[in-house]
Amino acid sequence: MKKLELKFLNADGKLVTYSLEQPVEPVDPATVKSAMNTIIAQNAFTSSGGDLVSVKSARVVERNVVDIDLV
Repeated sequence: MKKLELKFLNADGKLVTYSLEQPVEPVDPATVKSAMNTIIAQNAFTSSGGDLVSVKSARVVERNVVDIDLV
């Protein structure tokens, strides 16, 4: 399963990550950055370290799990 991770810095200078499942692909970097700036401008989310103050990064993460059959 793929996830889009949005990484922000909060008022305390700490990293805050929000994950969204099943991102639309291919991911458009300009759209993601615009959405992240909108989240900050509208103060849509907060964290224990205060408001989100800047965009740090974004990435798509895919996790593959393979079960091992223990006979």
